[in-house]
Amino acid sequence: MKAASAIMIIGSALLLSLFIYPLWTVELEAPQYPAGLGMYIHLDGLEGFTEYDLQNIDGLNHYIGMQKLPKPVDMWEFRTFPLVVGIMAGLGILIGFLGLFKVVSYKWFLGWLILMSVLGILGMYDFNAWLVDYGTNLDPKAIIKVTDKAGNPFSYKPPLLGSRDILNFTAISYPALGGILLTVGMFLTFIAYLVGLKTSKK
Repeated sequence: MKAASAIMIIGSALLLSLFIYPLWTVELEAPQYPAGLGMYIHLDGLEGFTEYDLQNIDGLNHYIGMQKLPKPVDMWEFRTFPLVVGIMAGLGILIGFLGLFKVVSYKWFLGWLILMSVLGILGMYDFNAWLVDYGTNLDPKAIIKVTDKAGNPFSYKPPLLGSRDILNFTAISYPALGGILLTVGMFLTFIAYLVGLKTSKK
């Protein structure tokens, strides 16, 4: 049980990396921007690849009627997500330490993982909903208006994961280092559960 608890502590602690590294990355590639444009999505706000990337993205979006990129005060998620991640990391570490002293069983590791998975799915759903609104709720007075073959307003929604061609841009979305470490941490908590399960059968 000690090995399982130690793995649980490490896995849960990796969530704290989200307070240092970004969770997600959205990158824009186009001929007129050889170096590309992009932004990192942190728990508490957005950060451009360079000092002027967010400003340049907002400038491009203005022509097609997209909203400006949100500031931390504009979205409740930037205030709530750090609290949720901090609480879940602390709870996971606490469960791991209680497991060391056999106060709780390995089943608690699975319970934490299920709860964290549900919260992660809800977070991704919310992020995708924001992308839909960001890419489709356009200003009708925009300078440039583009429609699809059916005559409907074109959707500029970036992909949740992967790449998509949007006019002359290619939008690419993928996990940043914080998101990768989060995934590793959750995988380790599953390993902790399996190790605990195996130990209990001996």
